[in-house]
Amino acid sequence: MSELRDNGKPLFIQIRELIEDQIVNDQLKEGDQAPSTNQLVQFYKINHVTVAKGVNQLVESRILYKKRGIGMFVAEGAKNKLMTKRKEDFMDDYVVKMVREADKLGLSEGELVELIKRVRRGESNGE
Repeated sequence: MSELRDNGKPLFIQIRELIEDQIVNDQLKEGDQAPSTNQLVQFYKINHVTVAKGVNQLVESRILYKKRGIGMFVAEGAKNKLMTKRKEDFMDDYVVKMVREADKLGLSEGELVELIKRVRRGESNGE
């Protein structure tokens, strides 16, 4: 398990995102048992209620499901749901803003694509 960061996000969201990342990265696959609330509490040394809130959000969104007395498991189609949501969020959080800024700068679609290719090749000024 990876570490939680002091990034301004509430811990329950970090717990949720940690499990989501494990699903997206195929560390947890459909039908696999997710880490238990108790395991997460012990590992991260945080409040049980905080962990439960993050896990319950995944249950509510049908990414995880509960088997009474056994634990939490990754639901069928969980990875696809997460990937679809993340792609939508990526578009809303980054692509829309990038395109708007490109429009302000008068960049053509071709120029914008070329800039993206340069970044992918590691030719950006920011590195």
